[in-house]
Amino acid sequence: MKFDVLTVFPGYFSVLGESVLGKAIESGKFSVQTHNVRDYSTDKHHRTDDVPYGGGAGMVMTPDPIMRAIEDVDPLHEARRIYLSPKGSVLCQSKVESLAKEDRILLLCGDYEGVDQRALDLAIDEEISIGDYVLTGGELPALVLINAVARYVDGVLGSDESTGEESFSNGLLEYPHYTRPEVYRGVAVPSVLLGGNHHDIAEWRLNRSLEITQARRPDLLVGKDMTQYMPVKKRKHRK
Repeated sequence: MKFDVLTVFPGYFSVLGESVLGKAIESGKFSVQTHNVRDYSTDKHHRTDDVPYGGGAGMVMTPDPIMRAIEDVDPLHEARRIYLSPKGSVLCQSKVESLAKEDRILLLCGDYEGVDQRALDLAIDEEISIGDYVLTGGELPALVLINAVARYVDGVLGSDESTGEESFSNGLLEYPHYTRPEVYRGVAVPSVLLGGNHHDIAEWRLNRSLEITQARRPDLLVGKDMTQYMPVKKRKHRK
């Protein structure tokens, strides 16, 4: 998978060289290439913004540098083109998994008061938001989207179970995790996790997920058929 990012602040994306994603990029599991929109400006000062028609505060990114950048980076429209915007549909797990099936994704990061609507109408496939709040630009949302989607690219994570059992993968929030030491400051690891009974562990984890989801995000359970969360019963061995 390849991500192309159009931005006026490419320095934001240096963090992608860190941690698991940095190793995955280095080994060629996926790639991220940033493109400075200022390089496509025909203005002698490489400006990419201007005052809004109709008045109002702030500046608006002009359409021509954006269109030139998109047509240069993705001339045949082979990428899924996304504008990061608070007006977009909110990024959720199902959307992340859907985007992970794409071969190429082009991300346009807006800044200032936003982007001239004509560039969006002419070249963008969809707008995506990462939540109901406003940031100074689209760079952080783009990083969030890249991080979320890249985790589903084959080989990026060490185990498929890492994505299969986490929050939202089955419609629930994730169960608690524990590691050594067995007792820390008087608090012990739940005994079921120490017994080695995989059925009991699975049942405990499911029940904790249900409890946490009910307490923190009851909206996730609305309209759900709760029988789908019933644990698999132990098989009885024939005598």
